[in-house]
Amino acid sequence: MKRFALALAIFMIAPMGLFAQAAAPEIPFDSVPNLLKLPENLYLGEVSGVAVNSKGHIFVFSRGNSTGPAYAASAAQLLEFAPDGKFIREIGHNLYAWSFAHTVRIDKDDNIWAADKGSDMVIRFNPQGQVTMVFGRKMEASDEGTEPLKHPKPPLPPVDGMFRQVTDMTWDAAGNTFISDGYINSRVAKVDKDGKWLKSFGEPGDQPGQLNTPHSIAADAQGNIYVANRGNARIEVFDKDGKYLRQIKISEPFDYANAVPAIGNKPRADLIGTMGPGAPWTVCITPPPNQVLYASDAFPGRVYKISLDGKVLGMLGESGKQLKQFGWIHEIACPSENEIYVGELLNWRVQKLILHPKK
Repeated sequence: MKRFALALAIFMIAPMGLFAQAAAPEIPFDSVPNLLKLPENLYLGEVSGVAVNSKGHIFVFSRGNSTGPAYAASAAQLLEFAPDGKFIREIGHNLYAWSFAHTVRIDKDDNIWAADKGSDMVIRFNPQGQVTMVFGRKMEASDEGTEPLKHPKPPLPPVDGMFRQVTDMTWDAAGNTFISDGYINSRVAKVDKDGKWLKSFGEPGDQPGQLNTPHSIAADAQGNIYVANRGNARIEVFDKDGKYLRQIKISEPFDYANAVPAIGNKPRADLIGTMGPGAPWTVCITPPPNQVLYASDAFPGRVYKISLDGKVLGMLGESGKQLKQFGWIHEIACPSENEIYVGELLNWRVQKLILHPKK
């Protein structure tokens, strides 16, 4: 009995760290100053998308070139820069699909894909900048009653081939495209390499495998699909056929008392949802053979390096306006494990980050 009491006492006074996972390490990093060289009278707006092709060219999808009123303005512009940041060209000037920029991605053949949340469309350009495939359809300006999409609860049934505030896209080795659809439908669409609609999977909800604003999407070398389930504050993992596999949650400790949000009131430390700690706004997976995942949150505004099985390997940054600080990272491009690019909404910029992980 005395032995049991002694063991119980040791358990009661033992540091909680013995029973809880240690915090992931901070990753030292640098940010390249003055990365993008914009020509005179060309400005970025909110940078919602950033991507890098096989030649190191940087593609920026920005809510710049805005026209119209504050509400329902047309705000989308796709720009290309050389690896050294020199401006090359604008792609799709005054494109019919441009309405409200969301994300840009580059596939293995250097095709350029853009998801426009405002028009509910996904556009594929070839490397020369010509439109080669179109998904979805925006509402007609001539229709009576054309207006912003509603968010009824429960949501209306989704329609094959159509999107409601589409967010992102990724691909498997067979060339199938997976499209996160998005703020209203809360599902993932799958189309084949020829653009044929195959299926969709996922549904609105908060249970395992259910989605609440699938905001970003990426695929690993095995064809598994990782969805930034932002509203549910976790990453959902599916196989290539849409079978639910597992989830990844980011719950790294931070100094809540001294953390400052990028904008707005400080979220509660225990908030589950878009503005809560660890809620993934974006996901990016590095090329094989040794793949890792990068994700980011709005508060406390960090970037997380995560193994594909869900372990947080390290983290970096915080909210703010200076270099190495972030204002709502909306997309990450990760051409290699230690070189990543982040596009920020609030700071209207792209940062190129060079990571120096400790050996």
